[in-house]
Amino acid sequence: METVLRKTLLYKTGVEYGDYTINHVQGCAHGCKYPCYALLMGKRFGRVKSYEEWCNPKIVKNALEILDVEIPRFVEDIKSVHLCFTTDPFMTGHEEVSDLSLKIIHKLNRTAIKVTTLTKGLYPSAIWENGFSPLNEYGITLVSLDEKHREAYEPHASPYEERIDNLKCIHDAGLKTWVSIEPYPTPNIMTQSLQKLLKRISFVDKIIFGKLNYCRDVGQYPYKRGFYNKCSRDVIDFCTEHGITFHIKEGTYNPDTIIRRPKNLKSNTL
Repeated sequence: METVLRKTLLYKTGVEYGDYTINHVQGCAHGCKYPCYALLMGKRFGRVKSYEEWCNPKIVKNALEILDVEIPRFVEDIKSVHLCFTTDPFMTGHEEVSDLSLKIIHKLNRTAIKVTTLTKGLYPSAIWENGFSPLNEYGITLVSLDEKHREAYEPHASPYEERIDNLKCIHDAGLKTWVSIEPYPTPNIMTQSLQKLLKRISFVDKIIFGKLNYCRDVGQYPYKRGFYNKCSRDVIDFCTEHGITFHIKEGTYNPDTIIRRPKNLKSNTL
């Protein structure tokens, strides 16, 4: 696997539910086509020139050495560290990425730093077998149960049901789990039952819900505000009923918007 060198790695994130973060890989082999915000930023700042280059990830060769310097510097300020916001720490088909992620989690936990992770891949069994910190939180991204949608928008990521089953293994081991339902597609992209998806992940400790951004199809959907309001309320009600912590991403829920139902849509899509 190709490598890059960095001067810094651990930094404060601007994401609303994040604290510090580490992105120890440049690019992502999952090749998401929502479009991917990380890819857009990678192109904007000249890190990559094309989608194809983005899908050929490069690992940060000196990541562990950088952390040996940066962890003592920031440890008093850090509440948690997230892996990752611009790449995937357990990237499908790249064992070397997973191995480095495990070493990073171990290094942070050894300094009593909580780690949160999010993947569209699968967690290795080391997560629930090797005694990482019980404060850690392990998440998956899940926006549908329909494999046709995954094949179109997340072509090289792990199948949805495999992600859920893998996360359930972590839950059954007594560890904290969560799901990011973002970016959730509008009905003009696909029709599906949000309730069915929520029931499938009712075992998790936390759910984050967010709308689909940077997509022309969403912009052309005239009922998007009402749609995301209804979905947000469904998530809130479901989580409240099941004792699940929730977070609705900024700009997704606008309670003052009047909900209008398109005449040509099935009732379970709104």
